[in-house]
Amino acid sequence: MSTHSIQMDAPSDLVRCPIMSNFAAPSVMFVRGEGSRLWDNHGKEYLDFLCGLAVTSLGHAHPEVADAIAEQARTLLHVSSIFATEHAWEVARTIDRLIGDGSPAGGQVFFCNSGAEANEAAIKLARKWAGHGRYGVITTYGSFHGRTLATLAATGQPAKHEPFAPMPEGFRHVALGDIEALEAAIDPTVAAILLEPIQGEGGVFPASTEYLQAARRLCDERGLLLMMDEVQTGFARTGRWFGFQHHGIEPDVVCLAKAMGNGMPIGAIWARADVAGSFQPGDHGSTYSGQPMATSAVRKVLEIMERDDLPGQSREKGAYLTAKLEQIPQVASVRGSGLILAAELAPGLDAKVAYAACLEAGLVVNAITASALRLTPPLNISDADMDTAVDILGRVLQSL
Repeated sequence: MSTHSIQMDAPSDLVRCPIMSNFAAPSVMFVRGEGSRLWDNHGKEYLDFLCGLAVTSLGHAHPEVADAIAEQARTLLHVSSIFATEHAWEVARTIDRLIGDGSPAGGQVFFCNSGAEANEAAIKLARKWAGHGRYGVITTYGSFHGRTLATLAATGQPAKHEPFAPMPEGFRHVALGDIEALEAAIDPTVAAILLEPIQGEGGVFPASTEYLQAARRLCDERGLLLMMDEVQTGFARTGRWFGFQHHGIEPDVVCLAKAMGNGMPIGAIWARADVAGSFQPGDHGSTYSGQPMATSAVRKVLEIMERDDLPGQSREKGAYLTAKLEQIPQVASVRGSGLILAAELAPGLDAKVAYAACLEAGLVVNAITASALRLTPPLNISDADMDTAVDILGRVLQSL
């Protein structure tokens, strides 16, 4: 019997796990969360420094968000995207203002259900905006943009393409930071450049200001869209509302998900109004676009993030955590921004082994590369919890 079944307390006579093996068999089954804490089905407590892959930025079971979801569930759960609902337009206005760092950015929003769907919509929008014959999208090696066929093709990790070949046409990849390669990849078929301000799944590798500003310049010169994938970096994770805001650029399209729902599945794209206007009724849609329970969660999440200055907290706590991590002898370096960090381990240490040992010790992180651990704790994490996490990590790495 598989570990999936064991962790679900399956009956002993079960002959086949009912869950597809898309993911490695889990070693833990979590049943409850509160703030920065998780509990498994055996009652063991863990400190969560992964947050569902940078999703629960306000922590688990935030009471205000839970109340908003529960109230909406009792009021109106779903009517489809054919009709308007009360939260979507307010959330869209807030997103537009945050994209503008406090002032309306002059864009429009489409809601979907995930980061992959947000990037998929952005790719379609770029093709519609550019017109027939201009369908190319340039991304970087090491990037991650989703698991649909188009977003997988956009993802700059060829090993992930091979099982599903042939990939959809129109995607090309260049080395992150290589401005000459980026310029050389542009030809008359290209419609857009799609970049992450920090490669999240690729290993927490930040793009430089020089590189992102060069991408903006090239888009302006060649008549291309600059599209920023902020699925993992968005909504205060980097110490600003969005990662691109550290670099003095204004994108044409921004792709969003993860933290905006604090665990409620929802995504969105924002685009300049003139670009967004390329979509006409029937061009793109989703049954659950702007779904009222999801947008009620986002409305409350963004209200709390603004009220409690989560960008400021992320900057301050990120600096504190970075300094603490750098004091661990077995941590060679720390990279990232705000509270999306990677601890590069000393030579000879295996990140997967370290991840498993941390989990056993009650700390949830993950091995983002063979030699680095990713840390994305709640943005309102306490100093005491950061101290505890660093203590656990230090002891684990020392033991290895």
